[in-house]
Amino acid sequence: MTDSAAAATTTPTPTDPLLARFVEIVGPGAVLTTAEDMAAHMVEPRGLFHGKARAVVKPATTEEAAAVVAACHQAGVPMVPQGGNTGLVGGNVPFDHGGEVVISTVRMTRIRALDPVNLTATVEAGVVLADLQAAAEDADCLFPVSLAAEGSCQIGGNIAANAGGTGVLRYGNMREQVLGLEVVLPDGRIWNGLRRLGKDNAGYALRHLFVGSEGTLGLVTAATLKLYPKPVATATAFCGVSDLETVTALLRHARAWSGDGVTAFEFMPRFGIEITCRHMPGCSDPLESPWPWYVLIELSSARPDSAASVREDLEGLLGEALEQGLIGDAVLAESLDQRDALWRLRESMSEAQGFEGGSIKHDVSLPVSDIPAFIARANRAVTAAMPGLRPCPFGHLGDGNVHYNLTQPEGMDKAEYLAQWDAMNRIVHDIVVEMEGSIAAEHGVGRIKVGELERLKAPVELEMMRAVKRAIDPDGLFNPGKVVV
Repeated sequence: MTDSAAAATTTPTPTDPLLARFVEIVGPGAVLTTAEDMAAHMVEPRGLFHGKARAVVKPATTEEAAAVVAACHQAGVPMVPQGGNTGLVGGNVPFDHGGEVVISTVRMTRIRALDPVNLTATVEAGVVLADLQAAAEDADCLFPVSLAAEGSCQIGGNIAANAGGTGVLRYGNMREQVLGLEVVLPDGRIWNGLRRLGKDNAGYALRHLFVGSEGTLGLVTAATLKLYPKPVATATAFCGVSDLETVTALLRHARAWSGDGVTAFEFMPRFGIEITCRHMPGCSDPLESPWPWYVLIELSSARPDSAASVREDLEGLLGEALEQGLIGDAVLAESLDQRDALWRLRESMSEAQGFEGGSIKHDVSLPVSDIPAFIARANRAVTAAMPGLRPCPFGHLGDGNVHYNLTQPEGMDKAEYLAQWDAMNRIVHDIVVEMEGSIAAEHGVGRIKVGELERLKAPVELEMMRAVKRAIDPDGLFNPGKVVV
């Protein structure tokens, strides 16, 4: 470390009362102050945003978290809640002025209760999503939220972002899984709303204010979540389809044929499959011939006698789809390994794009029936603005969520390309809003879309959002500059 870097490093001593107070609350090992120790908390996965902080504090209990928040509130110091730091819109990292305190929930990892009778789980904010899934499975239950980052993302962050993923078609977003919350408010008070009730109309549903708030209203410390009966049978198929209009027709057919038993319905373009097979180990196209579009369909059932019937349902669904010209080819997974291989094609697509250069990403949603027209319009508009651009739209067609990603033209300088992010946003988002869609489907607003939200949201909606922010966080100390300003 250089002399100047050492001089800039702050340590918790009596001359810095706030940091000394943090040490009193959580212990010296849970207060990070050097640039080296804080480095992992200062950048998000895409590397688009880098920040600095006065400290990173890691409370282990709700009471410790409340004391840390109260200390920051008394000192007038802004706070950035942080979970697994897997967010993709910059809402999980501090700004670079260095005045904020990051409050990490990484030590809050208890599963407080898991109730198979009431089908609920009460867990702390730092529980990793995959760990909750495993605990639910051990109790013959299912926690249905599933996404690529599930091995590292945390429940508190999932709630703050209203995470989606591949199971939304059947089970809904994270919001639909939340029965109750425990939250540290911006002044350090604790709201205990950990209710296990399926019905509660005694006033406003306050939990919904915090789900999807991206840490701008308070710090979620625990949640009571819904569980479901564990599926005992799953059938998965990978299909080749000629065009997007046919993809949406296939979705209608699948839902009707299965009695709305479709667990997942993911669509991918040929370009996405090509680069995934080119760059990602263990990935290969399972179909004999290339198709313009691909669909991954999955059915599941919790009925004890459904092992054979689910596969028969999927076989029948695909057979009729083939007769109707909705698919041109398909393969059914014959084992768990084959199922995992099919899912790997979908889940590796985002990472594969990085090997092709810069990728400008959009996370948007539209009515399902409008997705083919949106992609056609957006493709024309972005390639007209930048010839050679390679669109890679894919995602959760069943719930209308499109990851409309744009891979740079071959041979173009990556930095030069990424400098066009705002211009491409404007083109894509204008089309989305004109078609009555949303510019933030499951990744949120964070820092990256604040300006676009200001530009595109109706003034009355922005004012309502600001009124909520002022009411709960009048001093603007929780994640300032994110979502709404």
